[in-house]
Amino acid sequence: MSLDLPVADPLPDLAASGADHLSGRQKGAIVVRLLLSEGAIPALSTLPESMQTELAVEIARMASVDQGTVDAVAREFADAIEAIGLSFPTGLDGALGLLDGVISSSASSRVRKLTSNDYHGDPWERVGAIDNERLVPVMERESVEIAAVILSKLKVSKAAELLGAIPGERARRITYAVSLTGSIAPETVRRIGISLAEELDTNPPRAFADGPVNRVGAILNYSPVYVRDEVLTGLDSEDAAFAEQVRKAIFTFANIKDRVSPRDVPRIQRDLDQGDLVTAVAFANGADAEAVEFLFENISQRLADSLRAEAAERGDVSDKDGEAAMMRIVNAIRKLESAGEIFFVAEEG
Repeated sequence: MSLDLPVADPLPDLAASGADHLSGRQKGAIVVRLLLSEGAIPALSTLPESMQTELAVEIARMASVDQGTVDAVAREFADAIEAIGLSFPTGLDGALGLLDGVISSSASSRVRKLTSNDYHGDPWERVGAIDNERLVPVMERESVEIAAVILSKLKVSKAAELLGAIPGERARRITYAVSLTGSIAPETVRRIGISLAEELDTNPPRAFADGPVNRVGAILNYSPVYVRDEVLTGLDSEDAAFAEQVRKAIFTFANIKDRVSPRDVPRIQRDLDQGDLVTAVAFANGADAEAVEFLFENISQRLADSLRAEAAERGDVSDKDGEAAMMRIVNAIRKLESAGEIFFVAEEG
C-alpha cells in the first residue's frame, strides 16, 4: 500500500534547496521533530487523520539527519510561513469559531446543517463536555445500540452518572448493548459522534434571554400590589404549577422576612434611605408589616424606635407613596444581592 499523500503534504509545500533530495513528507517529519525538541507542540490533531498517520509513519522511518539538512529544511519552512499573507481556519468548526459573535446564532446553525459533513477534530470531546442533563433525553430516545456507543465513548465516571439517571430497564438494555459494540467500525462511531455533537451544539436562537417564569416574575415585581394579586389569582386557575413557580421568582417587600438572612439586615440598612423606611413603616400592614418588624428586629433597637416614632408622626400615607417607598427598598436589596454582597435564603419546595 502506498503511503504517498494523494493531494497535499501535511505542511506547506517547501521549495527545493539544500534539502531538495527530501520529499515534502520527509521535510514535514523533520520540522515536527525539530518543534518537539524545542518544546513546541504543533497542532497536528487538526489535520485529517490520514495525514496524521502518514506523518507518524514517516517519522518512524526517518534515521539521523545532519545539521546542515536540518538548517536547510528549517529555512525553507520559515520562508514558506513568511510568504503566507493570510491564513484561514481549517474546516467548518474553525470558520464558525472565527465568526463567533459576528454572525447570528441562527445563521451559524443553518451553516452547520448545510455542511454537516465538514467536521474536523474529535466530536466525542465535544459530546463529553456536555452536561448529562442534556444527554439523558438523547439516551432515552435513541436506539439502545446508539446509546451503547455514546456510553462507551464517555469517561467512566461520566458514563456511570449518566447511566444512573436512566430508568432501570432502559439502563439494563443499554448496558447489555455495550457488549455488542466491539465490531463497530471507527468511522461509524465517528459519524455517530458528529451527528450527536452537531445536534447538541445547535442551540436554537431564543428571542428572550430569560425563561417565562423569570420574565413574568420580573414584571410582577414592579407591578402595583392589586395588579400582582389579580394576575396570580388568574394564573392559579389557568396553570397552578406555573403560578407557584412565578411566586417563587417574585421578590416583593412582603418576601423580605422569608428571603433575607437576619445577618444581612444591617448591611441592607446602610443602603436604605431613612425617609423610605419611615414611609414604609407608616404604610405597611399585614404581610408588609411583618417584613417591617423583621427588619427592625435585626437593626439597632434605638434606630428602630426612632423610625417607629417618626412613622407615628407621619400619619397616613397614600398608596402611591407607600408602594413607591417599598419598591425603592426592594430594589436596593435586589441590587445588593445581584452584586453578591448578600445572598437570598433559598425557598423550600
